Amino acid sequence: MDRSFGLRNFRYLDTIKEAVERECPDAVSCADILVLSARDGIVELGGPYIPLKTGRRDGRRSRAEMLEQYLPDHNESMSVVLDRFKAIGIDTPGVVALLGAHSVGRMHCTKLVHRLYPEVDPVLNPDHVPHMLKKCHDPIPDPKSVQYVRNDRGTPMIFDNNYYRNILDNKGLLIVDHQLATDERTRPYVLKMAKKQDYFFKEFSKAITVLSENNPLTGSKGEIRKQCNVVNKLH
Repeated sequence: MDRSFGLRNFRYLDTIKEAVERECPDAVSCADILVLSARDGIVELGGPYIPLKTGRRDGRRSRAEMLEQYLPDHNESMSVVLDRFKAIGIDTPGVVALLGAHSVGRMHCTKLVHRLYPEVDPVLNPDHVPHMLKKCHDPIPDPKSVQYVRNDRGTPMIFDNNYYRNILDNKGLLIVDHQLATDERTRPYVLKMAKKQDYFFKEFSKAITVLSENNPLTGSKGEIRKQCNVVNKLH
């Protein structure tokens, strides 16, 4: 299953783009709108305000296979995860902080049923398993149906450091969550972020800044798309 499964509501990006084009035509890229929307979404959920640069331009092509060279999968080893992010300038505490985004939202059952069927992963907290089985009752869930488990049952829509306490208690939904709490390279940062939300926010802000500035198109490269889901027509 591709990495983009579960991404939804891009219609809101189109709505913002239409409004911006009415006021400032051909000036603000979809890339900038996406980054600034993420910045403001983090604040709305209770997270830190992160000053981010603008001036990106949109690409003239977009291919999923190119993206998947850089984005690690949730079932890959911690070594792969750390190496992929290191290649774009994000250090170990930055990776630990970025995964703290699992503090909010939900995980689709298609991503975690392998930890429940045919047998429950023994590392999962047994007190958490009945809830997971209730939500993901089908060993082969229909990808088109909305079957999911909240990443954090305690504060599901608040961006906080509760994620780290959950994974230390073996309540992480994904393999990568469990690895983050147990790998000797990442565990010290998990423990620190579980205790100090300010530290989590500081490292998260640094990592998001690096991620947002990774190899952008600027100047005369690329284009300013008129519609975010298609490239401009060449005349």
